[in-house]
Amino acid sequence: DFESHLQRCQQLPVTVLTDHQDLNNTELKTIMNSTAPQQYRVRAKLRTYKPQKLHQSVKLHCSKCSSLQEVPDGDDFDFILQHSAITAPNPELHNTSWYDSVVWTTQDQKQRQIVIHFVKHDEMVQQPEDTLLMIEGGTLKEVWKLTKRFKCVIPVRSTEDDLELLDLSAPFLLQGNVKYYGCKRCSAPKPIKSLSSIAAEERPSWEPTEIAQVLGIELLQYVFIMKFTLVDGTGALNAYLFDY
Repeated sequence: DFESHLQRCQQLPVTVLTDHQDLNNTELKTIMNSTAPQQYRVRAKLRTYKPQKLHQSVKLHCSKCSSLQEVPDGDDFDFILQHSAITAPNPELHNTSWYDSVVWTTQDQKQRQIVIHFVKHDEMVQQPEDTLLMIEGGTLKEVWKLTKRFKCVIPVRSTEDDLELLDLSAPFLLQGNVKYYGCKRCSAPKPIKSLSSIAAEERPSWEPTEIAQVLGIELLQYVFIMKFTLVDGTGALNAYLFDY
């Protein structure tokens, strides 16, 4: 367990960072006074690390504008889905040449109307494990049920002319238990009908990078970030871990 390992490191008198075994140990004071980039091997104590909770280390990173942001929680997504459900589905957008639409009304008091659009390939809906679908008016619970059965799920809402993506604070695509987000600053969302170009391919793979590209979305990547403060009596050094 990574967190308990870090806590044990804090309790030990000295932490040895084992990279660069061929190098001699260098005092932190010397490193602080050196110009980057250099390679060093240090013998130091781990004084602090951030964040304290491991799940807080996961962020979303845009490789285009280098921005970092927190991963939205499920409550944010649920709120956006509820807000989008206010817009009634547009019947004129149902059953096009490249997707079939199924409409049903929930039996609860609100009697929500939910529409699922199944994207076709060669005029047929693919097997569930190969199918991309779009959902209008669904709740978070209903969206997650669909992700367990179908390959890709895209939450959408109706306009007068086409289906469109929700606010980019929400994931634009869900695949299995992974939520894919787009950069608000760098994305220029295109109409959903842009997806028909992938559906027309010989073997649509529905890869997130390809879906993002045709929809004009700059895909955010999940990154792992931590900050360690090392001390050895001669000085303190902040070390940052950043990895995909």
